[in-house]
Parts: sequence; C-alpha cells; structure tokens
Amino acid sequence: MSVAFVFPGQGAQEVGMGRSMFEAFAATRAVFDTVDESLGDSPSLSSLVFGGPVETLTLTANTQPAILAASLGCLAALRVRCPTLAPSLVAGHSLGEYSALVAAGALDLATAARLLRLRGRAMQDAVPPGVGAMSAVVMLDDALVVKLCAAVEAELPGRVVSTANFNAPGQVVIAGHADAVARVGVLAAEHRGRAMPLNVSAPFHCALMKPAAQALAEGLGAVQFGPLGVPLVANVDAAIHRDAGDCRALLVAQADGAVRWADSVRAMLAAGVTTFVEIGPGRVLAGLIKRVQKGATVLSVSDPESLEAAAAALETAGYCDVSS
Repeated sequence: MSVAFVFPGQGAQEVGMGRSMFEAFAATRAVFDTVDESLGDSPSLSSLVFGGPVETLTLTANTQPAILAASLGCLAALRVRCPTLAPSLVAGHSLGEYSALVAAGALDLATAARLLRLRGRAMQDAVPPGVGAMSAVVMLDDALVVKLCAAVEAELPGRVVSTANFNAPGQVVIAGHADAVARVGVLAAEHRGRAMPLNVSAPFHCALMKPAAQALAEGLGAVQFGPLGVPLVANVDAAIHRDAGDCRALLVAQADGAVRWADSVRAMLAAGVTTFVEIGPGRVLAGLIKRVQKGATVLSVSDPESLEAAAAALETAGYCDVSS
C-alpha cells in the first residue's frame, strides 16, 4: 500500500485557481511569491491567476507556469496539514511533470517556472496560429487511432498527425496539421468513434513541436538537477525513473512525444500504489485514473475544503498524521 502524487497539465487552468489556498496558507503564498520573482512579470503572474483576464491566462506561456504555481501551492498546503505524508511515486500530465520533479526535489521551483515560461513560448512559436489542431478521439482503441493517423499521413503527404496523449481506455488525443486532424476525425466516425476538437493554441506533443523540443534542450542544458528524492513515472515511456540524470532527456522528449498517461497509471498500480493524490486545479486526472482502474482511490487537493477531506482520508488510511 502506498501513495502517489500526481499533478495536472494544461486545460486545468481557471481564473482564481489557488486563491483560497493562498489566503489560507503562508506556505502557498511563498510558492506564488517565488514564481512571481522568478518570472519578473508586471503585473505579476499571481495577479493574472487570481484576477484574469482569462484570455491572457490561457496564453500557453502564462498557463504553464500558472498551473505549476497553483499545483505546488496546493502541495505546500498539503505538507503543512500532513507533514508525515511520504509518496512512493510522483507523476504529472505533460507540464505537470515539472511540478512532479519539483515535488521530488530534482528541480527547484524558480527554475521550473522559468523553464515552463520558455516551454510555453517555444510551443506557441513552433506553429503559426490556425495551422495546427488537436482532437480527442473517443470510443476507439489505441491501436486503431494510431493506424488511422498513419493512414492520413500516407494520404496527405507532407502533413503531420499523430497520437499526442494516451489518456485512458477509449480516449486518445491526436495532434498535427489542422486538415490532417480533421481527416482522422472523419475516419474515426466511419469506425463508430468520435473526434472532439480541443480549444488549444498549438498542436502539442507531435512532430510539429520539434522546434520547441530543440529550444527546450538548449534551456535545459544549463540546468542542474538534484537527486530524485521520490521516483518519477515519466510521460514518454511510463517507466519508473530513480536517476536524476534521466530528467533532462525525458523533458526534451516529452515536448514532441506522446504522453502515455494511461500506461503511467498502470505502472503506478503495478508498483503497489493504492491511493492517488491529485494536487492542483481541477479533477481531470481523477477521472482519467478511474477510467484506467475502476474503483481507484483518488483524492483531489485544490482548495482548503478538498485539502481537509483528503487529509482526513489519508490519516484514516494510516498514511500520515494530520497536524493540528
């Protein structure tokens, strides 16, 4: 029996995320202060997170460090309430992997915020607006979606479309050129599946992100990773990594490689994880985890109320002592 900490990625953002934790916990305020100082925005990132406008918050270069701040602000509060809680594994969905690495002690918070600002800008700049697209394909198995993407790339020479996120059984996100993504949607319907276009600013986790991966490789070149105090289950291979020397290559590969989230959940279950704690805004990961494993125990920590509920459940299960 063990606990895994999991951290959300892009799409979980909303104006006001983390504000109630910020108001309730000095430790959360310290996280936002550190991110603000590391980025040097004027007005600050925290003012954007708490007050909007949503159009500016959802710019990828802002969204990525904002979700990091909100997630690690929630983690800071959880550590105040449950100081003896020790996860056996950490993982994060896409940009959430950076939050996981900070939680594991391999990255410092300020460095992670600057890397995500770089990552967000590089991803946005890699593909002109309107050229790329993403869709969630549902009701089809993974292998068929991979086959449909390959068929469209053969049908449309020079176009890119591939699987970007293997999220859960019957849910695969695809990314690439907009016309190729649309064509896969047509083929999916012919196989009794359905493709739902996603409101995103760029086609993440596909070959079109190669320039972003190169920019990130340069940015990561000077980064010193600390030891992994907690093993990481990585997006690109769904494997458990204990050596911090793996981190740089994993993060570069992740930029234009598929997120293997369903397999990551299976790897954590196989390693003995019995309770997942989703830390950060939204409850997207809870839904995905329960689609991978029906009946899985997932506790979400996003505000003081959910924190108290999670802390009580963790104490009852014997995972920690809750501070008074």
